[in-house]
Amino acid sequence: MEVSGERRAIALYDSKEDDQNILTPGNDIGVEEDRQEVEVKYDEFVAQVQRRASIDSREQAERAIEATLETLAERLIGGEPKDLAAQLPPELAAYLRQPFAGAGEDLTLDEFFEIVSKRENMPVAEAAFHARVVCGLLAEVVSMGEIENVRSQLPSDIRQLFEVENEGELPGQGVIDTSLQEQ
Repeated sequence: MEVSGERRAIALYDSKEDDQNILTPGNDIGVEEDRQEVEVKYDEFVAQVQRRASIDSREQAERAIEATLETLAERLIGGEPKDLAAQLPPELAAYLRQPFAGAGEDLTLDEFFEIVSKRENMPVAEAAFHARVVCGLLAEVVSMGEIENVRSQLPSDIRQLFEVENEGELPGQGVIDTSLQEQ
């Protein structure tokens, strides 16, 4: 279903773009996948986060996305935030291209959730749930090769945020409703 005013981005992922994307163990990008087209719609992404996390307003869903992606960008190393951003619409990609992106900040899962909580201005438990929803949805919309690259840079406790087997599944939470409410 097309939504009026919906913004759309088509990102091309080029695994030969820079030295950060050299094939390594655990990277399942094959030769035939050197360029992969990934289509992500910004409005749909925000609506899914809002629906899955039972967030009251679009603005709060956008804050949850921003807080999670900025924190993730700081945890990743080198050009990985840029590589992830290449598969997302410009509105989402901007959160991964902030000044401390690629710093490789050493964080535990609890510290990750605390930072998201402060940025989102929400209690830690609520912000943690929102972050799980955002990361789970990222794992659904970004290529498997890129998610594996992201996961390879994370400690096991944060890596589990991207372990989604089925659409609408939330790590540690099971399946959640993925349908969009008609407005």
